[in-house]
Amino acid sequence: MSEPDFPTHEFEDRLERVQIEMQAAKLDALFFTTEAEMRYFTGFRTLFWQSPTRPWFLVVPAIGKPIAIISQIGANLMSNTWIDDIRTWSSPHVDDDGVSLLAETLSAYKTVGMMRGRESSLRMPLNDYQRVLDRSPYTKFRDASLLVQRILQVKSHVEVDKISRICQITSDAFASAADLFHEGQPLKESFRAFKIDLLRRGADDVPYLVGGAGNGGYSDVISPPNDRPLTAGDVLMLDTGSTLGGYFCDFDRNFAIGHASDKVKRAYATLYKATDAALAIARPGVSCADLFTAMAKVIDQEGGDVGRLGHGLGTQLTESPSIVAFDRTAMRAGMVMTLEPCMVIEGQKIMVHEENILIENGPPRLLTERAPAEIPVIG
Repeated sequence: MSEPDFPTHEFEDRLERVQIEMQAAKLDALFFTTEAEMRYFTGFRTLFWQSPTRPWFLVVPAIGKPIAIISQIGANLMSNTWIDDIRTWSSPHVDDDGVSLLAETLSAYKTVGMMRGRESSLRMPLNDYQRVLDRSPYTKFRDASLLVQRILQVKSHVEVDKISRICQITSDAFASAADLFHEGQPLKESFRAFKIDLLRRGADDVPYLVGGAGNGGYSDVISPPNDRPLTAGDVLMLDTGSTLGGYFCDFDRNFAIGHASDKVKRAYATLYKATDAALAIARPGVSCADLFTAMAKVIDQEGGDVGRLGHGLGTQLTESPSIVAFDRTAMRAGMVMTLEPCMVIEGQKIMVHEENILIENGPPRLLTERAPAEIPVIG
């Protein structure tokens, strides 16, 4: 039997907050098919989401506790959560993979909210979704993405504690870089050594680890590692989303192998100053666009960015909102954000710098151990 990640009152508080918003929006229920929302409202945490075979459904009514409509294989785990209304079927089913159960449940509500906007997806067969709609002719489905995202954006103290702890574990692993990485080491071995160290230090998992290495910088930030050995003059970057209790950290660190060129040093210093600029204004009421502008002014480059300069963080590696010029979402106390300035060093070479922060009533709190002011040199 697995132990719940949080006490029951944490989930009761989450339910109360979302039901207040639902009633104000005149929604009778919310309908979810994706992992983050299922885990947030129930505590149901499993790697079985990696399998696309079985769908999982959750209905959160405006009054009363959530209803889990899931494959029988998950019934025991769900029964260990605070949820007591668990409706199951044997899946995969030849012609009715939960459609009848789901349609029967949803047809009891006049207006149902769903995640339909940016950063959402439908994790069930489109044919089955259409069948549910056909069997619920008197139910109106509305987009509730912004409502749900606003609830998830503000973290409770216990959520912040989970994120803070995995940030500290990862910061400690990065601080051991000199013992983990060395000239001549294949990049693939660098990744492997770092992942092993994270697990030894107490991370539950390392589902996301990307990065790069190259002389004078790297050319992208999402490639899998190859067998190319680290050489003098390389910049090595690793970016990890390690997890603890279902919550992510998401930050990177840059290291120079042997020595750093003047261009690399200047780029690193610029990104550090850009982060300073965001930290100086990251307060409740300041918008994502304001944070973006503060960092972009320091970087002072046309193009070369990776689309945004940070984002929300929590039950997913990246959450809303995004630190982009068009996102006017205002910071609120309790939001966990990444600050992720990026710039071109020369040609196709880039550098990315990332920290994780908690928005508070006053200066933000760094959840990561701040990177050194000058790029660390290994060897």
